[in-house]
Amino acid sequence: MSRRRIGFWYRLAAVIAKPPLLVLFKRDWRGMEHIPADGGFITAINHNSVIDMFSYGHFQYNTGRVPRFLAKATLFETPIAGALLRGTRQIPVYRESTDAYGAFRAAVEAIERGECVAFYPESTLTRDPDQWPMTAKTGVARAALVTKAPVVPVAQWGANLAVPPYAKANKISFFPRKTLQVKAGPPVDLASFYGKEPTPEVLKEVTETIMAAVTDLLEDLRGEQAPEQPYDLREVLAQQRRKAAEEGTK
Repeated sequence: MSRRRIGFWYRLAAVIAKPPLLVLFKRDWRGMEHIPADGGFITAINHNSVIDMFSYGHFQYNTGRVPRFLAKATLFETPIAGALLRGTRQIPVYRESTDAYGAFRAAVEAIERGECVAFYPESTLTRDPDQWPMTAKTGVARAALVTKAPVVPVAQWGANLAVPPYAKANKISFFPRKTLQVKAGPPVDLASFYGKEPTPEVLKEVTETIMAAVTDLLEDLRGEQAPEQPYDLREVLAQQRRKAAEEGTK
């Protein structure tokens, strides 16, 4: 998809979303030159607010290359949002169903047709106490190895200051106006992984390479250093289950 073919539905979504974004937030956008002008590609983005899809979406819309997001299938069933999601050709994710693989297949097909598919590799809002990226799932690595398309890392910060992850209503604050910081970096060099068998070890290494690039960009935006080891939600939950089991035997 070229920079000129945005389409009616995406333009309609922009008409609806951009005015409140312009009123409620300031912007600090960097790295637009790293968004490819032509051809299919992948973006990998950190996830720290329920509204950061709009922050990143606004950024990339202004480059002329619109992304296709992977979104929960239930969102497509809502009247207004569902119509916009279908019209802008977002990709429904049917978790824990016989069609769970369909989203990955649709993403690969879109990339091979020359479109951009946006991945939130963490798959959910970060649980890290300081809102750094967590360990990620391997879907983005699988798509990268299958398509060999450029993987552009993107970091964002600011939407979470207005609407923190998992925040209650009394923690939401749009004023004073926050700055939506979005920074894209150069494509991650994954050439050394091409041709390798996509074993769990290889997929884990590719995923970590991509997430390291995203985290580096976020460190620059925040002017801080991320933890040496990313927050591992699965390990934390496993520890909680072990603790609960131990307490249950006492």
